[in-house]
Amino acid sequence: MPAKSDSMAKPGLTIPIFNTYISPAAADEVAKVLQSTFLSEGSIVKAFESRLAAELGLLNPVAVNSGTSALHLALVLVGIAPGDEVICPAQTFIATALTIMQERAVPVFADINYGTGNIDPRSIAEKITPKTRAIMAVHWGGYPCDMDEICAIAKKHGLAVIEDAAHAPGASYKGRAIGAISDFTCFSFQAIKHITTGDGGAVCCRDENNARSAFAKRWFGIDRFNSRPSVLGERQYNVSAVGYKYHLNDYAAALGLANLSGFKERMARRRAIAARYRKQLGGVPGIRLFSETPDRESAYWLFGLHVERRLDFVRALLERGVTASVIHQRIDRNSVFGGLRGDLSDQARFDETQINIPIHDALTEEQAEHIIKSVSAGW
Repeated sequence: MPAKSDSMAKPGLTIPIFNTYISPAAADEVAKVLQSTFLSEGSIVKAFESRLAAELGLLNPVAVNSGTSALHLALVLVGIAPGDEVICPAQTFIATALTIMQERAVPVFADINYGTGNIDPRSIAEKITPKTRAIMAVHWGGYPCDMDEICAIAKKHGLAVIEDAAHAPGASYKGRAIGAISDFTCFSFQAIKHITTGDGGAVCCRDENNARSAFAKRWFGIDRFNSRPSVLGERQYNVSAVGYKYHLNDYAAALGLANLSGFKERMARRRAIAARYRKQLGGVPGIRLFSETPDRESAYWLFGLHVERRLDFVRALLERGVTASVIHQRIDRNSVFGGLRGDLSDQARFDETQINIPIHDALTEEQAEHIIKSVSAGW
């Protein structure tokens, strides 16, 4: 579309696509842990897990040192073995599929829904083979996948469902919290996510037995809270299966606890900004908003659009002091996965037109209005 001439004043600094939210209380909470000199996994990690369950509705959250560790731990708990296949989207960060390869299994890429960026249940059904063991669904940008359809496919074929909810804390699907639906749901608390522990994550387990296994496997396979030191001082245990050094530590958990405060209010504000964007940008020529339905609530880690002449759009916004960015192009373009698949037609379309504009906790009302005017002015 032709750009309109305008004399909009630029903000003093370019508005970034992300920010890192740190609670004003975080420094004091972390300082208390540092002063205690007990820095590893302990009571603060337990408190963080309890707050995640209470405030976000997560089932049996097990805190770990990254979202990637959470995904890998979920695959281990499913029992993924060499040669097994796990169906996932290519529209995600590379960590999603690399964790599958860590178990010497095969990521099988399904197509996505062009309107949402989420994995398409119809494509999942087409990708199932006798080797398929699990479906890994990514809630792209924080918008929940079609979980009823995915879970029905999984039930029909005896498959596990793992949700990659790195973008989706606080999201919900048909009244159920993301983190309380599938066999396993994995979250990320990396620096630019909704809730940060510096780096960290959690795997939620619908089955309490899986949660108990996860608690042990995150620390070398040792049940840390039920293995007692002997009179000689050494912890008594007998590890029977491979475990990992995936536990979160107390000073990271203290940061997470502080950042959980006010989460619901911050999420409400994100949703209010998204509603403004949808209302005021939906009619701009050259833009197609991502699809949404009223049966689910997005966590809005991203606010995505499809745009015509994307490079012109990005350059025009940058001239007006607004960052617009592609967030992750299809990961099957990486040679580690064997090269591009030609049958992912909606993924190919998505790659050509997707773009994101800022939506985050540091965004002011004035900046949001400036973004709306900058997009509406054309490119």
